[in-house]
Amino acid sequence: MLKVANSVINASQIKTPITFVGDVTLSTGNLVIGTSGKGIDFSITSHPAGMTSELLADYEEGTFTPAQGSGLTVVGAYSSVGRYTKIGRTVFVSGILIGATTIATTAGTQMFTGLPFTILENAATGTFSNSALNVIGGIGAFGTQAYSTTTVGPTGGLDFSFSYTV
Repeated sequence: MLKVANSVINASQIKTPITFVGDVTLSTGNLVIGTSGKGIDFSITSHPAGMTSELLADYEEGTFTPAQGSGLTVVGAYSSVGRYTKIGRTVFVSGILIGATTIATTAGTQMFTGLPFTILENAATGTFSNSALNVIGGIGAFGTQAYSTTTVGPTGGLDFSFSYTV
């Protein structure tokens, strides 16, 4: 059923595609894309060289649990929490790794595993910081693993934030 101004149009009266002139406002409910691979089409905009798609067909957010990597030195119990947002092919992740006493890593070693999506290319961009949120190093990633690009001395925890392409 579609309501236009003060009139109601039943599904049997609707011919597809439906074209609206002007803005469309949903006062309640969600706009649901009911077919896989479909989304919001921006093809009315310009087409720069190298453009491969103008369709926003994927958005997701959630949590993941970063598992302790082989290069992460933890004194005491280890705990972690991660959050992610995936928009199209780009994944933004953030979270924290905590050691009961201290946590440290050496440059080039695996900090944690368990990223929510496998990285397309062996690259990521981002940083990690100590418990006081002072940026203390860079982070890289490959596969579903993140590694330290900087040696980190003992700290109570490491906060991380980076993005990658899937």
